[in-house]
Amino acid sequence: MKIRPLIRSAALAAVMSSVLAAPSAFAQAKEQFFPLLTFRTGAYSPSGTPWANGFVDYFKLVNENGGINGVKVIWEECETGYATDRGVECYERLKGKHGGATVFQTMSTGITFALTEKAPQDGIPILTPGYGLSESADGTVFKWSFPIAGTHWGSADTQLQYVASRVGGLDKLKGKKITLLYHDSPYGKEAIAVLTKRAELHGFDLTLIPVPHPGVEQKSAWLRIRQTRPDFVLLWGWGVMNSTAIKEAQATDFPRTKLIGVWPSGSESDVKGVDGATGYTAVLIQPGPGADSKIAKKVLSTLHANGKGSGPKEEVGEALYMRGLMNAMFAVEGVRKAQERFGKGKVMTAAQARWGYENLDFDQKKIEAAGLEDVISPFATTCTDHMGPSFARAYKWDGKEWKHDSGWLKADMSILQPMIKAAASKYAAEKKIPVRGADDCKS
Repeated sequence: MKIRPLIRSAALAAVMSSVLAAPSAFAQAKEQFFPLLTFRTGAYSPSGTPWANGFVDYFKLVNENGGINGVKVIWEECETGYATDRGVECYERLKGKHGGATVFQTMSTGITFALTEKAPQDGIPILTPGYGLSESADGTVFKWSFPIAGTHWGSADTQLQYVASRVGGLDKLKGKKITLLYHDSPYGKEAIAVLTKRAELHGFDLTLIPVPHPGVEQKSAWLRIRQTRPDFVLLWGWGVMNSTAIKEAQATDFPRTKLIGVWPSGSESDVKGVDGATGYTAVLIQPGPGADSKIAKKVLSTLHANGKGSGPKEEVGEALYMRGLMNAMFAVEGVRKAQERFGKGKVMTAAQARWGYENLDFDQKKIEAAGLEDVISPFATTCTDHMGPSFARAYKWDGKEWKHDSGWLKADMSILQPMIKAAASKYAAEKKIPVRGADDCKS
């Protein structure tokens, strides 16, 4: 009769022991948390899904190789539908989970604008490689923002450089008619400042035509283009707006060779199966497509061959997939860099990771080791420069795949830097943000 009470007592003791041990086990867990604000649903899901899959596959690869010096990468997705209000909700929901967020990547210029003030108050860095708030390249004002390797201003500048190369040089732009067909959102509007500046310098006629969300209604825009017959149309679209623009160009008999996109308008989903897409060109701020890259082959052999891939294997190496993969690499490498200072093999706080993102130095040797040669160019960040050099390359769609149509184009900082400084100084004055000095750069 005494056996059952003894068994119950032993079981209760075991349960209590495990409960008491659990917090200790959690405390000892070496996990680095990366929240993901993704948009796999809605009008922009064809662009958001491969981008998100690239993120996740890179994190999986890191864990397959032992984590970040032994620290396991964990992540959690939150669906934004590319809506700014939902992005802010996701930020609030995820920022304190799993011991605290390491860094946020918004995957949206609108969400970036909303979090640029909020995240610094929480002490969480924001990474926006290739997009976001262009003046956040100035690290003396934007301590917690990192548009690593490029911004939309860089995209506009390299896109214009490519157009100039097509006509024989920047001096040959004088008298040309160029139309900017842009998504009427914070993203699309980012192109205006740079192109307006370039128009003043080089004497071309710039026409601005906004297209409302989601971009399927462009009849009136293309009627204007048909009437004015510009020499080039610069496409700043997103999602379905891009394929619609290509179809409208064909319908109005505008040469696709004179329709030039940027990276959000240069994915496979924009051109595959689209009548009239052959000959269309997009200038992609790094990275570009990389189906033949070593890292793409590694994803296929390590993940997809073992049923661990995040999406269809056919998308591995596509432009937006590679963007997600590269963005995840930036997030991880910032932590790895921070470990060099704060402790190899340790979980980094958001503040420590911020230091890592501010001190990146990815040379050609590291790029080759990462399997990304011929996909991206070397980059580095500093306390004052949170972007580093910004490179892009033009790709032309031949009906089956993207082919190189230029060498590397480097954003002209003699044009961009004064704009960045002026906009950052204005922001600092409006928000009453102190400009960082040399002592702050050491922390």
